[in-house]
Amino acid sequence: MNASTYIFGWILATLLGAVFHLWKDGGFWKLIIYIILSWVGFFIGHLIAKNAGFNFLNVGSLHLGGGIIGSIILLFVGHWFSRVESLPGQRE
Repeated sequence: MNASTYIFGWILATLLGAVFHLWKDGGFWKLIIYIILSWVGFFIGHLIAKNAGFNFLNVGSLHLGGGIIGSIILLFVGHWFSRVESLPGQRE
């Protein structure tokens, strides 16, 4: 993969994190968390798709389909974990 492929994947993952933040709402720190989760999920999804031979929405050597799926999955898991609330009587 060349540098332009990495940059395209990075920009797309950043946009996915920002759109998810706008959809689920949150403050500045949640935006940062969602973008980082999107980056990690995108590149993990890309690597899994590459190793598994999953050829859906390939753009050059970038496995875009696997990256998008990985990003969305990690964003929803991260959002789910961020909604954990403490039990009554526990310190926050």
